[in-house]
Amino acid sequence: MPEPPSYRIVLDAIAFAARAHHGQMRKDGRTPYVSHAFRVAAIVRNVFGFDDPRMLATAVLHDTVEDTTTDFDDLEREFGSEIAKWVAFLSKDKRLQEEPREYEYMEMLKVAPWQVQVCKLADVYDNLLDSAQLPPSRRGKVYERATAYVLALETSGSEEAYQAFEQVKDLLIKTVENDQPGTA
Repeated sequence: MPEPPSYRIVLDAIAFAARAHHGQMRKDGRTPYVSHAFRVAAIVRNVFGFDDPRMLATAVLHDTVEDTTTDFDDLEREFGSEIAKWVAFLSKDKRLQEEPREYEYMEMLKVAPWQVQVCKLADVYDNLLDSAQLPPSRRGKVYERATAYVLALETSGSEEAYQAFEQVKDLLIKTVENDQPGTA
């Protein structure tokens, strides 16, 4: 039985992301990077409860512009203007130094459509889960970034993203608390 036509875009995004991230590894040096993209989409769907194919495709593609040779035009040609724009909201300008890049990125997240904000929250959620694989000396940066993104999105006032926001905030608090010396 063929898949429903509305999900074709998700299946195409999965194949595209797998090709774009080919050979890249996660910070643990063992896990293919594309697993992160798939996990972010799974979090959007299975943890946060959103099944909009556009959101799922955006989640899968969220790092393609930032971390591969893919550009906006490639995404627009393959997936249309809306998804290309949504992925652009999730892409940092690597030409900038870290501090202004992060500031600009968080300002973009604040005005992004709520669907994009949910994808970012799923990205943060997965990075927090994945941080357990890192040595303690590298986890602080993950927590710092997660906190900054959560605070940026907290001020956006997106009602649709509220439940996802609360889940990420709770995970962040638990993750940081459990990583403190003397707790377990």
